[in-house]
Amino acid sequence: MSSPPDVYWRAQKLAEVGHYAEAERITRAGLAAAPADAWLLTLLASVLRLRRDYAGALTVAGAAVAADPTLADAHLERAENLIVVVRTRDAVQAATEAVRLSPSSASGHFVLARALAAGRQFDAARVAAAHGRSLDPQSVEGLLTVADVERDAGNREVALAAARAALAIEPDNAYGRWLTAMLDAERLKVRRSMRALREVARDHPGRADIVSMTWPIRGVLSGLRRGLAASAALVCVLLLIGAWWWEPAGTFARLVAAVLAAVMAGFAARVLLPAGRLPWRCLRLLPRLMRRAGIAGLALTGTAVLLLALYAGVAWWPLPVLALAATPVLWLLSMVELLGAGLDDPGSRQALRDWADELHEWWRTTKKDLRDTWKDGDATRGNG
Repeated sequence: MSSPPDVYWRAQKLAEVGHYAEAERITRAGLAAAPADAWLLTLLASVLRLRRDYAGALTVAGAAVAADPTLADAHLERAENLIVVVRTRDAVQAATEAVRLSPSSASGHFVLARALAAGRQFDAARVAAAHGRSLDPQSVEGLLTVADVERDAGNREVALAAARAALAIEPDNAYGRWLTAMLDAERLKVRRSMRALREVARDHPGRADIVSMTWPIRGVLSGLRRGLAASAALVCVLLLIGAWWWEPAGTFARLVAAVLAAVMAGFAARVLLPAGRLPWRCLRLLPRLMRRAGIAGLALTGTAVLLLALYAGVAWWPLPVLALAATPVLWLLSMVELLGAGLDDPGSRQALRDWADELHEWWRTTKKDLRDTWKDGDATRGNG
């Protein structure tokens, strides 16, 4: 296997400290002299991925693999890009080939673990991560891979322990700090999570994650959507029972409405008050579709909870019915919010483009097959 040229090391050092534009310029200059150099193509793909040009990165990674199919790093870089654009099956195949070519490289096993976790194959992902850590027990990448796998599998305490172990080795690791903050968020350690996210954004302003910093608002919306649907449905069922079979159930419905409205309001206060003003400031910076869906969801959720609270005092039956009728709209707004986030994220956007291209190709092939079948049928009937 060939070794990397000198220009590779210069560009890689620049990429490691975040000077992606300069690293890309030097790499492209090296490729001008050696356009089929697999090492330089692999590095260029890595830089493009870090600059969030995932389509370009995936194309260049494919070119690196074609230039030298025995270069494990090229397959690994292709796998990293395939994970980002949500082509998990292809990512697992690419990472598996990299591990086959270089079984003693710990990084290959970590990338394979992340690819398997992206495909929800958590047991296999744990095995791959453990094998990688046996090759490099003090690897920060390995510990963060374990944290990623366990977080995706729902084991937050194990994930948090792994992330903290990584930060004990490398305290300034930006991804480790972000991951710890998000795990705290999922455990409702609101104040600590927001402080950590703010510090990561301060230390790495070019990589500030605005969407993550709005998690208190989005988390409240997600929780209240589920709570409101169950609460309004329960109150409406009690209303029907009181109207048709057992009259005291109507009084019980008012009591249930009061308790559930208070619980949902308390949950919102528990998350939003410790978070302070930062999530609201960041809300204005979200992608337009995502921002509008979130604001509409907040307004509608607040209105629906208020309707339940009013019913507890007024006992007018349309109030909980209106609250229940709001829940399908809230779920629709949730889907719009996810769409807005996906359209803003280059990886998800590329995945949507790939899916649309596949759908278009399927339709084109299907039309051709139908047309050929129709012609063959006409020819058969003519010969008969």
